[in-house]
Amino acid sequence: MSVEFYQTLAEVPAGFGPSAVAIGKFDGVHAGHRRVIDELLAVSAERALVSTIVTFDRHPLRLLRPELCPPPLVSNAQKVERLAESGVGATLMLAFDLPFSQLSPEQFVRSILVDALQARVVMVGSDFRFGVRGSGTVETLRALGAEHGFEVHVIEDVVAPRVATAEVAETTRRASSTWIRELLAEGDVAEAAVVLGHIPSVRGVVVKGAQRGRELGFPTANLSPGMEGFIPRDGVYAAWFTVDGRRYGSAVSIGNNPTFDGVPDKQVEAHLLDEDIDLYGKTVEVAFVEYIRGQVKYSTIEALIEQIADDEEKVRVILGYPPKA
Repeated sequence: MSVEFYQTLAEVPAGFGPSAVAIGKFDGVHAGHRRVIDELLAVSAERALVSTIVTFDRHPLRLLRPELCPPPLVSNAQKVERLAESGVGATLMLAFDLPFSQLSPEQFVRSILVDALQARVVMVGSDFRFGVRGSGTVETLRALGAEHGFEVHVIEDVVAPRVATAEVAETTRRASSTWIRELLAEGDVAEAAVVLGHIPSVRGVVVKGAQRGRELGFPTANLSPGMEGFIPRDGVYAAWFTVDGRRYGSAVSIGNNPTFDGVPDKQVEAHLLDEDIDLYGKTVEVAFVEYIRGQVKYSTIEALIEQIADDEEKVRVILGYPPKA
């Protein structure tokens, strides 16, 4: 089945469906979301329905309470790609704008689930709210489903293991975008990968930098400030660097490089292991495997070079590269 993508109800073709629908923000398409998608695919296959995701182009809080809105884990383009990779038949990404926010629960169900998608099964979380001011609840949806001929399946929370540390004994926690943001803000990309179900990454265009890395013997690819994805805590990471379909091991620095003056905040620089290729203007993806250390200001250039060399050796071990010749 080909994967269809729609951004408005008008784009959904007449006669679409009948469908099984999962509704949610799907920020990050994390392990919890993937469990929902697995159930969606199973029900769709069993009942010969079109597996369909309904999601939104922004977090509702960006419109309703922008001061409380968390940063997204992925861009809309990344989200659509990951949903397509999951095997769903169609994704409908609606604009969460003022007119949409003012739909009543009945209008939401009628316009989206009934008229556009011909839903037979609708999957939501236990805390699902919809319609103007969140006035629709799961019970409201069940009542409307009985009226319009669709079942409502409530998906229970998915828990993921927490990595045991000196401060936290190994346990579990609900897989959520909030938890992933916390982990990335702490630099814990390894545990974030467990909750996400994939390695956290950012994507951007390589731009010209100050060339300091090349002068130090460690040329770097600098990503443009407007990159897609949630940037982890400042520091140095072992990472995979993908460009033109090829993957390279890399040591990545995030931050403002405190050894030098005038470096902008949250600069992402990747030093590719054993490679020195022209990357300017190319769109690349950096996937963070493991946090190595925080940013440090060095008193001499020699001390900085020694630290960078040590960082590279650590990255080689983590990524399975041989020692530098």
